[in-house]
Amino acid sequence: MKDVLAVILGGGRGTRLHPLTLHRSKPAVPIAGKYRLIDIPISNCLNSDLRRIFVLTQYNSESLNKHIGLTYKFDLFSSAFVSVLAAEQTEESGDWFQGTADAVRQNKRHFANHDFRDVLILAGDQLYLMDFARMLETHRRHVADVTVAVTPVTAEQATGFGILKMNGLGRITHFEEKPSAERLPQLVSDIPTLGSGLIASMGIYLFKREALEAALKDPALVDFGRHVIPDALSRSRVQAHVHRGYWEDVGTIGSYYRANLALCLPVPPFDFYEASRPVYTHPRFLPASKVESCVVTNSLLSEGCIVVGAQIERSVVGIRSRIGRGAQVRASLILGADYYETLDELDRSSGRGAPPIGVGEDSIVAGAILDKNARIGRGVKILNEAGVQEKDGDGYYIREGIVLVPKNGVIPDGIVI
Repeated sequence: MKDVLAVILGGGRGTRLHPLTLHRSKPAVPIAGKYRLIDIPISNCLNSDLRRIFVLTQYNSESLNKHIGLTYKFDLFSSAFVSVLAAEQTEESGDWFQGTADAVRQNKRHFANHDFRDVLILAGDQLYLMDFARMLETHRRHVADVTVAVTPVTAEQATGFGILKMNGLGRITHFEEKPSAERLPQLVSDIPTLGSGLIASMGIYLFKREALEAALKDPALVDFGRHVIPDALSRSRVQAHVHRGYWEDVGTIGSYYRANLALCLPVPPFDFYEASRPVYTHPRFLPASKVESCVVTNSLLSEGCIVVGAQIERSVVGIRSRIGRGAQVRASLILGADYYETLDELDRSSGRGAPPIGVGEDSIVAGAILDKNARIGRGVKILNEAGVQEKDGDGYYIREGIVLVPKNGVIPDGIVI
């Protein structure tokens, strides 16, 4: 992998993940209690011995840039790097990134100083484990100009992805971005080993250097899925690399919520515990979690938490979380806190009527997402018993039936949602 560059796309506005993207980009959104989404593709690269990595950022990028800068450091005697390339206006272009392909096009001058044969292009907001060396083997064995990582999907999932047809040799012959349900019968690949025969692009592309330069010549082709890949089919050898493991595009509140809760299963679909392929993140040097007289069932409890006399069931509890006596947390994501409040800070918060960071005593949180530094008062009930699907409330949001309290949000004592 020493002659391959990796380029990770830092995401656009992330409107489908709002309000989690109210103050951060999609790849900076927390996952599994202690990580961020960007840690997944970077860790996959490092575990594949791919150590020259660019991350292209634009929208709400401060949190993401800070996390990368604090986390991925290499010694002075290594050529390895994880480098942030923020969107910039130049003499050649005064526009911000117009799409995934345009983001790579505007930054290709930064790649020119490096010696490489192929470029691996990744999304920054997906949950999966992959050995990119195997994808490179597929790419070079078939002498492909472009190789697309693909995975089988169901008909219910297919309309949300780029769906392609491939022949028995793995050559991609047709590609449609987010086809209608009526189009799906015409997009089935007749390969018995691939389930329904509906094959989705994972948004992971491996280009020969020359093929990428050719694909980016036309500035009208601004997106890989909608423009570049369909355009390349007629003049380039575009190969499929089939990934049969777990893969989740956590681009919506519902998919994000379900992907996190799936980690609470006895045998989760995504394995954070595989020692040979660790997932890296920022080392915070937090103390062990303190759990006093609690009942915790099928949950993830991150480090640095203080939980007293609470019941936690099928939930993910993030770093530095505080959950008070008598509180109940069920099927929820508590994303944690950025800091511990001092006694003076607690007094000041109390003086202005704000509860402490965390979940207050005797509160019930079910089917919810509490973003970082959220303050949930005493006796609060977040239940959505009315089954509301979409709403912007006072200090909270409801998306796909899931109640979200945004970062730094406050729900006063006794409120029922």
